[in-house]
Amino acid sequence: MSKTAIIIPSRYASTRLHAKPLIEVGGKPIIQWVYEKASRAKLADSVIIATDHEKIYDCAKSFNACVEMTRVDHKCGSDRIAEVAQRHPEFEYIVNLQGDEPMITPESIDEAISALKNNSCADISTLLRKITTEEELNNPNLVKCVVDNDGFALYFSRSKIPYERNLNEATFYAHIGLYGYRRESLFKMTQLPQTMLEKAESLEQLRALQSGMKIVTSVVDFIPIGIDTKEDIEAFQKAVAALK
Repeated sequence: MSKTAIIIPSRYASTRLHAKPLIEVGGKPIIQWVYEKASRAKLADSVIIATDHEKIYDCAKSFNACVEMTRVDHKCGSDRIAEVAQRHPEFEYIVNLQGDEPMITPESIDEAISALKNNSCADISTLLRKITTEEELNNPNLVKCVVDNDGFALYFSRSKIPYERNLNEATFYAHIGLYGYRRESLFKMTQLPQTMLEKAESLEQLRALQSGMKIVTSVVDFIPIGIDTKEDIEAFQKAVAALK
């Protein structure tokens, strides 16, 4: 049987928040929160942390995670997980789960895996959530997505899409940066050159769309807290405290 792996790319260097995978919240480093959530996904056979730094490697080993070292010169997370996937021919489906998404739910990971396996024409799967505030809608750091009638992505943008000429006619979706890949799709994606749209919006997934790859989406009902700033850390600390 073909197996499914969740691979978590985790870099030590970060321009906005230094060594963020190792920042502790609620007694655990961020990377451990992510790994434990991934390990609870029912449709995955393996969970692997892919890192470029010995401190993250040692940290992962300390909580008994499966972890592999990768090259330091990868330009993006997809390249890093592709290096690990090359070593494991048994993995037919590969989930790229960012190492800074500690609020991801195991159910949403399973949703992305299921959508990919159940759509034979899909190369990639990803997640969306509904946008409910004007502030989010106009925030360029929150990526938006429009889809076709079958749930396949038409476009991703940092701009407000669709343009709301007729009031109350549009539903807006925010993108959650988790990707499921078929094995061959992952290697195809990482070997394609950057496209004009990808460079313009600084969105890797536009390389796939502009190159004709199909991205199926699933809508989930949680709001993730991605860790990029000190404010994000504070928001996650509050969320953890609320769970106690």
